[in-house]
Amino acid sequence: MEELFDIKDKVIVITGAGGVLCGTMSRALAAVGAKIGVWDIIEEAAERVADEIKAAGGQALAVKCNVLDKKSLESARDKTIAELGEIDILINGAGGNKKEATTSPDLPFFDLPADAVRFVFDLNFLGTFLTTQVVAKDMANKGKGIIINISSMNAFRPLTKIPAYSAAKAAVSNFTQWLAVHICQNYSKDIRINAIAPGFFLTEQNRFLLTDEKTGELTARGKTIIDHTPMGRFGEAEELTGTIIWLLSDAAKFVTGIVVPVDGGFSAFSGV
Repeated sequence: MEELFDIKDKVIVITGAGGVLCGTMSRALAAVGAKIGVWDIIEEAAERVADEIKAAGGQALAVKCNVLDKKSLESARDKTIAELGEIDILINGAGGNKKEATTSPDLPFFDLPADAVRFVFDLNFLGTFLTTQVVAKDMANKGKGIIINISSMNAFRPLTKIPAYSAAKAAVSNFTQWLAVHICQNYSKDIRINAIAPGFFLTEQNRFLLTDEKTGELTARGKTIIDHTPMGRFGEAEELTGTIIWLLSDAAKFVTGIVVPVDGGFSAFSGV
């Protein structure tokens, strides 16, 4: 049974790997024997995660990478292949929200600046799209590979205040399904594309919405989320690992084109 979940020696690229969720993911996958390309636009963040992996006995390479710049992506791909080997798996984790693209009493919807909305949409959707173009071309040529995109609960149910982020994550889910079909029909039946949709995990991108910056107490929004999560809490970053390993392994060999909620029951609860 253990062989079903074996991903040892697989070369895995993770974008946004310097962040909370994808950093945790990077360390967990390295701990079960994968070689991790730690890609992040913040070089110091990527190096910190890679150093932690290596200190624990794993294999990792820190690469500074801008997912909105194709030349940067191509350079990151080439460096990763040269040092770790051909890329087997891509996890598109780069993303996030921006305060300036979030409605508030001081910033109504009608005044949201286009550049902030564009930044959020591009980071989440276009960053996934461009990275996939660059990394998955080799997968298509050799006829095998796995891609996981990071969607969100917002793709299932748009959340108040964050129109750009909700729309972008809905696009990521749709693209995941489209690409899974396109790749199977045109390139290889042995390339799988899926996504996970995390529920509510505290990160630097959403902390200002869910907790009071001064007291650390839950905001009204944070309390509402907990009230609508049957498990009654936020998720822990480590709790994404099991689903990721399943989707990356032969245990999910016949699974493609799906978006898996990891949300403590949030998407199942109507509020009544």
